[in-house]
Amino acid sequence: MNARHLLAVSAMAVLVMPFALNAQGHTASVADHEPHLFDAAEFGINPENVTFSRDIAPILQRSCENCHRAGGGAPMALTTYQEVRRWSQRIKLRTAIRDRMGAMPPFFVEKEIGISQFKDDQSLSDEELAMIQAWVDNGAPEGDPANLPEPIEYSDGLTWTIGEPDLVIRSVDMTMPAVGPDRWGDIGLVPTGLTEDRYVQAVEVREINDVPVETVSSTVGGRYIFHHMTYSSGVLSEDGTAVRGGTRWPIHEVGRNADVFPEKGGRLLRANSALSLGASHLHANGRETTGYLEFGFKFFPVGYEPEYRRGGALLGNGVDIDVKPNLAGQEFHSYSVLSQHTKIVAFEPHLHAPGVRMCLEAIWGHNQFTLNCVGYDHNWVKQYVYQDDYAPLLPRGTILHIVGFLDTTEDNGNIADARNWAGGGRRSVSNMFIDLGYSVTLTEEQFQAEMTMRRGMMKDRNDYDVGCPLCWAPEVEAVPAADGGGF
Repeated sequence: MNARHLLAVSAMAVLVMPFALNAQGHTASVADHEPHLFDAAEFGINPENVTFSRDIAPILQRSCENCHRAGGGAPMALTTYQEVRRWSQRIKLRTAIRDRMGAMPPFFVEKEIGISQFKDDQSLSDEELAMIQAWVDNGAPEGDPANLPEPIEYSDGLTWTIGEPDLVIRSVDMTMPAVGPDRWGDIGLVPTGLTEDRYVQAVEVREINDVPVETVSSTVGGRYIFHHMTYSSGVLSEDGTAVRGGTRWPIHEVGRNADVFPEKGGRLLRANSALSLGASHLHANGRETTGYLEFGFKFFPVGYEPEYRRGGALLGNGVDIDVKPNLAGQEFHSYSVLSQHTKIVAFEPHLHAPGVRMCLEAIWGHNQFTLNCVGYDHNWVKQYVYQDDYAPLLPRGTILHIVGFLDTTEDNGNIADARNWAGGGRRSVSNMFIDLGYSVTLTEEQFQAEMTMRRGMMKDRNDYDVGCPLCWAPEVEAVPAADGGGF
């Protein structure tokens, strides 16, 4: 299929796609959000038979233990029955929140809307929530310890979720007092030491500090001093005081998961380069703390060359925002037209303290498709990397639309003072409304090949792919007009 065929397909798309796939099932009020409660019997489970050893421990081991363990980033360990029973009521509450601030595990995708296939998805299924709720309501019985899964052997301290990096770069030490104003500013340049160009498959940033592992805090912010930081890389100048050219990397934010780039779209880290650590935001956590950041890079093999180009600019508004005080349900909208065929790799809502929720929509012809809606918690900023075969595959001309939902009332525990108006700005007491996700652009041939692959996954024409609006568009020949003036 050539380019003129695509024009004909595009013209007919509105005839073959379902109308009104848009859905937004929640309000933007913290107070109005209802927990997700289920009856275990609906899944064929006898509530009285649910035990920690056989049913609950495997769930916690898969989705919770990596943080909730000795040396992990969470406030308490959840690796034994005694530890878990102590927190059982809190576990029931926090898991039932599921897709709003404060939920555990912190993966806030609204499962009933749009695409549900993501990499490193640690969220709980409806059945797992039902088992947790039944177990707690039945007195949290231990069951037979012989039914426990084999324990996971964790190394001391934090582990890399991307596996052992090929390159680790360390920032300088930064110290924050126990109590004091937030610190804003650049940290400087950190040479990479690379002697050849390498394409990056994944990058993960973690904070190492002197807060004792047994320290208990109510939020992740109580254990760390780096809230977020933007950074890029470029080739060092001869005097080592500046960088030129290079690559912008995804922002580091507290609680954020690693960045995994697509197999055909790695990012370049050049030889003789340095990381430029800019716009750092550090905050006091109640004790004097010294810490630094480690940047772990995993490389593609030597000789790798990306087939896809990195996508375009960010979607949103970080400047002229009018966030009213003491008001729930505030909405903000931003639109952008895709100038090239695009595959969206990751969706990452970025709001500030008032943020409650963000939805990503694709508008094609007369149709509006909600790709995803996710909750937001400024203490646990997450990005959502799509599985390769389900990532939104959008033709040029698609209008991307994000909707941000904010709550500045006292019901939102992240708000410092509900009486304060706030405009745009980098500080958490100011506001942003941005999708920090990333994408790749495709040539006509690449776009057609991706759609062919996606069609091969479908069983029939009723198996609709919300992320691929042209997958079932008919392939028709374009017929030139008699006067040669067009189609």
